[in-house]
Amino acid sequence: MTKKPSLVVFDLDYTLWPFWVDTHVDPPFRKSSDGSIQDRNGQLVNLYPEVLAVLERLHSQGTPMAAASRTGEIRGATQLLDLFGINCYFHYTQIYPGSKVTHFQRLSQESGIPLCEMLFFDDENRNIYDVSKLGVTCVLVPSGMNLSLLDRGLEAFANS
Repeated sequence: MTKKPSLVVFDLDYTLWPFWVDTHVDPPFRKSSDGSIQDRNGQLVNLYPEVLAVLERLHSQGTPMAAASRTGEIRGATQLLDLFGINCYFHYTQIYPGSKVTHFQRLSQESGIPLCEMLFFDDENRNIYDVSKLGVTCVLVPSGMNLSLLDRGLEAFANS
């Protein structure tokens, strides 16, 4: 039996969507009748193409997930999770400015899951560096979350 993470954690900006919610778009957001999501200025905002497939695969395997973001635009990030229809996938969220180390300590306290049983995806090297020192298996996301990165992360966790 392959070792599986007890919690998979995703950063948001440049991991699940291709922008910084606090600087590249202008909240509040709205969903149009055609299902597209736009910011206050009518700029379209989207998830990376395979994000829904990634979340659905983990969900179908019964793997709990969390979102952890250091953004100062807490309301906008939370609104996007809702509008994209993906907030239902996240059992835990840590969305506020500050250290990812704090996010993970709080996730562990809230969930009761040890840090060494978590898998984390993020686009920033500094977060990967800081969080990996906690014993979390970390995967750098160079250009958006996708199924092949998910497989790589699950394999790295199984071999950790």
